[in-house]
Amino acid sequence: MRLALAQINPLVGDLAGNGEQLLQACRRAATAGADLVVAPELALWGYPPRDLLLRPALRHQQQQALNRLAGELPQGLVLLLGVSEPTPDRQIPDLFNAAALVEHGSWRVVARKRLLPSYDVFDERRYFRPADQPCLVELERHGRLWRLGITICEDLWVEEELHQQRLLGDDPVADLQALQPDLLLNLSASPFGTGKAQLRRELAAAAARRLQCPVAYVNQVGGNDELVFDGGSFVTSADGEVLRQLSFAEADLGLWDSRDATPAQKHHPALPATDELLLRALVLGVRDYARKCGFSKALLGLSGGIDSALVAVIATAALGRENVQALLMPSPWSSEGSIQDSLALADRLGIATHTVPIAPLMASFDAALTQPLGAEPAGLTAENLQSRIRGTLLMAVANQQGQLLLSTGNKSELAVGYCTLYGDMNGGLAVIGDLYKTSVFRLCAWIDSTASAHCRAELGLPAAGELVGAAIREKPPSAELRPDQRDSDSLPDYALLDPLLQALLEEHQSPEDLIARGVDAALAQRVMGLLRRAEFKRRQAPPVLKLSQRSFGSGWRMPIAAAINRGQSLPAAPS
Repeated sequence: MRLALAQINPLVGDLAGNGEQLLQACRRAATAGADLVVAPELALWGYPPRDLLLRPALRHQQQQALNRLAGELPQGLVLLLGVSEPTPDRQIPDLFNAAALVEHGSWRVVARKRLLPSYDVFDERRYFRPADQPCLVELERHGRLWRLGITICEDLWVEEELHQQRLLGDDPVADLQALQPDLLLNLSASPFGTGKAQLRRELAAAAARRLQCPVAYVNQVGGNDELVFDGGSFVTSADGEVLRQLSFAEADLGLWDSRDATPAQKHHPALPATDELLLRALVLGVRDYARKCGFSKALLGLSGGIDSALVAVIATAALGRENVQALLMPSPWSSEGSIQDSLALADRLGIATHTVPIAPLMASFDAALTQPLGAEPAGLTAENLQSRIRGTLLMAVANQQGQLLLSTGNKSELAVGYCTLYGDMNGGLAVIGDLYKTSVFRLCAWIDSTASAHCRAELGLPAAGELVGAAIREKPPSAELRPDQRDSDSLPDYALLDPLLQALLEEHQSPEDLIARGVDAALAQRVMGLLRRAEFKRRQAPPVLKLSQRSFGSGWRMPIAAAINRGQSLPAAPS
């Protein structure tokens, strides 16, 4: 059998357009001599469709798209794709997450998803019922009857030793063992996460060895809101060796012949380095968020700091230098070095800049507020006014010019509330809101190293020399909101803060757990207090591109008004 992996980039809710993508992939596959095309989970809908699944009109459009595929599919070719299937009764949830087999002239549902994730960003039990039977379909090709086991995404994530957890329920891989499939197909929509590409390989390899057959894993690619799907579809042999590997962060069509048992590493490079995968995921996330929301151009504020520098690099790679504009908005406290560093960065990237000093606007706000305040704005109020002035300028330019405003704050700042509502939090997308400050430094160091040259060239960035620049990378973090101000005046050093935040956010540790590990008690309680007090800010933040096990956004569901520290309340957080 000749198998084609259709790693498509769907637009959520565009059932006709996604069907056209699949049809084009099938025509290419037929020309290449393929027998079976495998597409991702919910391929016609795009993942995650969320409450679009509830709309009767879109369910009808899926029926139309499937009928069109059946009518126009090349003769002799079979397509397996993810669909939603209505249940036969009126109880809710009233759908199955399913897979349909399409042949010329007909289609039918042949498999249903058994393990429905309702953790992190997933909420499938809101829409779907779990199936309770293993899924196997027989397909005759070239005189051989193929027994195809079918699993859908989470159904493959059953190895507790590898994943450290699994959903409660049956083991779909184990239930297929008695059916002795010749090939296991997994239709996935698995978002990017650090280390996840290797984990998917290991899960598929474990399933291959258990079933003693090859495994074909087909993943969606593309950015959908805060989720980035990195593709990386592959085929393994029965002993778990990768036989075919598709590209990461790119739509692709890959062919595999069942007679080919040569490991892919003899023909293809190993998985890209972690920093390269991270950069590619960020670029894809920005590119698709802009494109799918109708933007071709982006705007950001350049401060001379490392966060805005990294976002400028990502935006340039995602949209092209001619489509990225930066505003410099120096205050009386901005250093000359920060201004020059920003201009030098923009010159290296080839992006346009405009400089708008905000001192006159600061004076106007001071004059307007002196009477109601009884004095000129001071302290935190004055500092926040600077950020809000800048946020207003950025929003005005973005509105006038039809640009997507990119927020440049990092995860460390968002976690502890070191950010200003209606100021530096303004924007349509928080590009690095799931990168801790120390991770920002590490990624920028890699970007400026020779190891990134090939990746930079492929992304359309200058391949030689530094991009971010040593002057920016080595500068002590500062918002420059007052003379000689440093982030460390208000926060613990990031090298100390970030591991504590990671423990609290991603490992679900408590301050008491941290104290037991040797962390200073006052520091542990202070960081936890900052984290909890900033919850109301995060509810008003732009979408954050998800990169880690637990990011702020749809996967973070914390109350704002809640008991804190055994019922003791904290004062309101600065805004």
